[in-house]
Amino acid sequence: MTTAVVTTEAPQEQVAARPTQGSRRRPPRVNRPVGGAGASVLLWGYAALALVPLLLMVSNSFRTNADLITDPLGLPAPPTTASYVEAWTTGNFATYFGNSLLVTVGAVAISTAVATMAAYALARGRARIFRWLEALFLSGLMLPIHLAILPIFYLFDGLGLIDSRLGLMLMYAASGIPFSIFVLTTFFRQLPEELEEAAALDGASSWQTFWRIMVPLVRPALATVAVFRFVPIWNDFLFPLVLLRSEDKYTLPVGLTSFFGENATNYSAVFAGLVITTVPLIVLFLVATKQIVAGLTAGMAK
Repeated sequence: MTTAVVTTEAPQEQVAARPTQGSRRRPPRVNRPVGGAGASVLLWGYAALALVPLLLMVSNSFRTNADLITDPLGLPAPPTTASYVEAWTTGNFATYFGNSLLVTVGAVAISTAVATMAAYALARGRARIFRWLEALFLSGLMLPIHLAILPIFYLFDGLGLIDSRLGLMLMYAASGIPFSIFVLTTFFRQLPEELEEAAALDGASSWQTFWRIMVPLVRPALATVAVFRFVPIWNDFLFPLVLLRSEDKYTLPVGLTSFFGENATNYSAVFAGLVITTVPLIVLFLVATKQIVAGLTAGMAK
């Protein structure tokens, strides 16, 4: 009678692969970039250095003109808001602020609305003419708008738009369309076409698909475009100076020149006016920071 012998020994490879009792698996080593701490210190140092002019501007706005002349780098002791009252009332900054807000918001709204519709059409168009139109729009990025100030002046003079806030608004809106189309076209091309096909199956029209589905999906890009157009228009000095004639239509950058005289300058009112001009930009960035970051980083991660 033959007896079968069953071996219970495990293969040598399996025995070697078994961890010994009490052994612990070490966590994977994380490779940290060299110089990360130094880069952080440099960035924080640059941020602190960039805040010095802003803090100096705010501090000097709460001082009197006599104190600024005798001690330009001193502290407000005691602080006073007389310069803000003078800038807002005597300096007519309430009117300048309203003009800047009207022109800037109107120009950004018109530019963003037109560019959004044009970018969607260019992103979804299949004919060759859409590529030519896109190249034509993007050619507007090659030269700065300030180089065309003389033709713009003669054009506005012929149209009767000199000394008109509407004309200034339309000029800013037209100058911002190439940049807005450049950004928005890229975002629309990243959206899958199946969204439009599904909307069409549900009975949605082209306008409903665009307005209710596509536009909300590119909201970060819209916020980015709006902010990047708002800042240069709000701070622009040249075009309001050239195209406007009446003082009651001046914007904030041009209105600041009223505090500079031939023989004397009201420095405290100038600093107060600079603070009034800067506050809306700071508020805008604080409110739209999340959307701006989302718009700038969209499409970078797969």
